[in-house]
Amino acid sequence: MNQLRTVSIYVVLILSTLCSFAQENRFEKEIEAFEAQDKQTPPPARPIVFTGSSSIRLWPDLPSYFPDKVVLNRGFGGSELSDVRHFADRIIVRYKPKQVVLYAGENDIAAGKTAQQTFERFVDVFQYVRQKLPKVSFVFISIKLSPSRRKFWPAVNEANQLISQYLKKQKKARFVDIGPSMEGSHHEPMGSLFKSDSLHMLDAGYQRWAPVIKPYLK
Repeated sequence: MNQLRTVSIYVVLILSTLCSFAQENRFEKEIEAFEAQDKQTPPPARPIVFTGSSSIRLWPDLPSYFPDKVVLNRGFGGSELSDVRHFADRIIVRYKPKQVVLYAGENDIAAGKTAQQTFERFVDVFQYVRQKLPKVSFVFISIKLSPSRRKFWPAVNEANQLISQYLKKQKKARFVDIGPSMEGSHHEPMGSLFKSDSLHMLDAGYQRWAPVIKPYLK
């Protein structure tokens, strides 16, 4: 019986380790694709690195929106802030960017994290990047209110407020509120800016984001 119990515990530990490994590396192939791309076409020196979740990854032809800036898109998957932190050395630090533009946190909240937990995850990312790159300028794009995630709006608003207040106390760091640019006559995000899933944006959404973000770029 004791031997069976020992084997059972061993199996549970192995499965737990494998699950943890899979979770930690769920975007590994996307990050490896960036690295392969960099080998084939060397990235520009000291770019403005845009990173975060799919709202960055799916930004069509990002450089065309900021033709006078050197930008690099390193958004990946449906990533959470914890994923950005996990891969920070490979998607941010290695490029020695002059500026980091981050959009993330929406997926954290949708996955069940509270506003406070999402804020704490953001601080973890910010402090790590600043530790590695003390002089880098940092921009956080506010978490958008996606129509399909209406039930999470209170948490999104709270997380945005916490992050905004935090960044006001940091040097060379800005919180960019893109919420007003997406609002219609009823002060809610316009459905016409989103794809059929009411989550990911159409080009029309990015056309509203770009003029708001541009003044903050170095």
